[in-house]
Amino acid sequence: MHTGASNVPIPSQHAAEMKTKKVAIVIDDFGNNMDGTKEMMDLPILFTVAVMPFLPSSKQDAQLAHDKGHEVILHLPMEPVRGKKSWLGPGAITTDLSNDEIHKRIVAAIEDIPYVIGINNHMGSKATADERVMKILVEICKEKNLILLDSRTTPKSLIGKLAGQNGVPYSENQLFFDDLYTYSHISKQMVKFKKLIHQRDLVIAIGHVGPPGKKTAQVIKEAIPIIQKEAAFVPISQTMKLNAN
Repeated sequence: MHTGASNVPIPSQHAAEMKTKKVAIVIDDFGNNMDGTKEMMDLPILFTVAVMPFLPSSKQDAQLAHDKGHEVILHLPMEPVRGKKSWLGPGAITTDLSNDEIHKRIVAAIEDIPYVIGINNHMGSKATADERVMKILVEICKEKNLILLDSRTTPKSLIGKLAGQNGVPYSENQLFFDDLYTYSHISKQMVKFKKLIHQRDLVIAIGHVGPPGKKTAQVIKEAIPIIQKEAAFVPISQTMKLNAN
């Protein structure tokens, strides 16, 4: 007579159940030969590469990301509430532009980056809260079968609402690793990220190349083994919602 045999967990089954959680990491600001580019590209995980348009290494970074099996999205510069327009770089989307000019600039930016499957916003706390501007963005994404990631630089963003109403797949960032550039801050954000993984089935976070790039890459690299015990790293396309909440 067998006693209690049915209670013994099968390890592989248990492991598979553990891995139902997903994490998606997006790294912004590729395209300008930024610090940390090599360190990020060398990470042994799937992540999503967000490339700014019309910059010296835009095409090269997108090509390298694609060659390494990463999804590429356009990191589209958009007007912030505070800050200078000059910080945004070429082809930025600002709220003073005409509908035609916004449309033209978004399409040109998409065409500048090879392998693009979607778009997220660079800055944009003013532009993403502007219904006229975001309607144009969502229409273009629908027309070109692109997905949208809301970087969530403002709680007033309309990306999710308008994308959901128009059947454009979208998701929303939940945490910035490196909104401050110190190693201690980035490490604290990684602790928050791990807590979110305990609490949710899907966690999306954004880091950057540039001033914090090498530090952020190091913090992510050190956290990979712990994260992988609990969740699978997925590309951003696997995080999408199709309707407004």
